[in-house]
Amino acid sequence: MTMKKTRTRILGLCLPALLVSCSSTTEKGSVGVERRQLLLVSPEQVAEASKAAYDKTKNEAAGKKALDQNADQVRRVNEIMRRLIPGVGSFRRDAVSWPWEVHVITSPELNAFCLPNGKIMFYSGIIEKLKLTDGEIAAIMGHEIAHALREHGRERMSEEMVKQLGVNILISSGKVDPKYAGAMDAALAVAISLPHSRGQESEADQVGLELMARAGYNPQDALSLWKKMGAVSQGKPPEFLSTHPSDQTRLKRIEALLPKVMPLYRPAAS
Repeated sequence: MTMKKTRTRILGLCLPALLVSCSSTTEKGSVGVERRQLLLVSPEQVAEASKAAYDKTKNEAAGKKALDQNADQVRRVNEIMRRLIPGVGSFRRDAVSWPWEVHVITSPELNAFCLPNGKIMFYSGIIEKLKLTDGEIAAIMGHEIAHALREHGRERMSEEMVKQLGVNILISSGKVDPKYAGAMDAALAVAISLPHSRGQESEADQVGLELMARAGYNPQDALSLWKKMGAVSQGKPPEFLSTHPSDQTRLKRIEALLPKVMPLYRPAAS
């Protein structure tokens, strides 16, 4: 079989899969999140890998006596999670019954994450160094939950598969010298992966705002949170080389979304 026929066969097998795999993982919600996503990796694969990573993180922290050491912090994040969970049904009905859990690791890191199926982790550093209010914790947690609802990790894994396939086809066709494969990866990251990551961050802001509003937390607390984050995150790369929007871009987008989510907050807070 010639190289040309081989490439044609590969593309013939992949294109139908790409078309079938483009869908959205959530409903629109009040904020109107609507984007078709490339999802080639199965949710079961992602869930299995995520659970293993989460359990490993928990076990390592427990071994260092760094898991759930501050009872007040653990109580706060559990109460905030409890209030946020009902709102996830506006985006995914199945997510309400995920096996949710949240823990706090004693660490100076400014970090938090939520893995598929509702596995949340906070690091004490982000709570303590930023002196977070409950509303600001809700903004972070809602943002991280949004990544899980939208299956952004699964989407990135799928994009990497397609990107690698494209590079391999170009190399095998002789259009790109193998020694330039690294440069090709870097160019694709700037042109595709980084902008998409910024798009995913913006989606997480949108969904997170709605979640915190439905839980009775003032969405305006998201503004104070990101201002605090901006104050401690100086020296970041320019936006076009970053996986996250610039602080000013993020703040402007959140302000523009407030008219959509504030009506959800007022009934929940009353």
